[in-house]
Amino acid sequence: MDTIHVTRPDKSLRQRWNHLTDRAQQLLSDNVLCLVARMAIASTFFLSGRTKVEGFLSITPSTYDLFQSEYALPLVSPWLAAHLATYAEHLFPLLLVLGLFTRLSALALLGMTTVIEVFVYPDAWPTHLTWAALLLLLIARGAGALSLDRAIGLR
Repeated sequence: MDTIHVTRPDKSLRQRWNHLTDRAQQLLSDNVLCLVARMAIASTFFLSGRTKVEGFLSITPSTYDLFQSEYALPLVSPWLAAHLATYAEHLFPLLLVLGLFTRLSALALLGMTTVIEVFVYPDAWPTHLTWAALLLLLIARGAGALSLDRAIGLR
């Protein structure tokens, strides 16, 4: 009767996987992850801000209408809320792209995300949770090496 001998490969599947993940971790440093997070969340908020204006920064009548009826934030007048949101959705994403005052910008946008989730679109929590994850990464890690924060010595 013939005997079948099963030989183990030099590297087990687990060892190969661990080698691949170690290599990926070396290639995808926090600097790259933070750069991607900055660009992703900045584009989301900046494009939202662009829907609220005509030209450079002229707020549209429909924006005032949205803040009056659909958004209806408590404690803040619709006029003020429209201006604050519109300017914040332009300023903070720009700062994130530059990597300047990254933690402050991410914190401000996380505050906006919280307001949007709680008062405006509470059923959109999967989207807002994704935004929060990116913003929390930036608050915790900062902008990374590819940023003006690093160039001027901010942490």
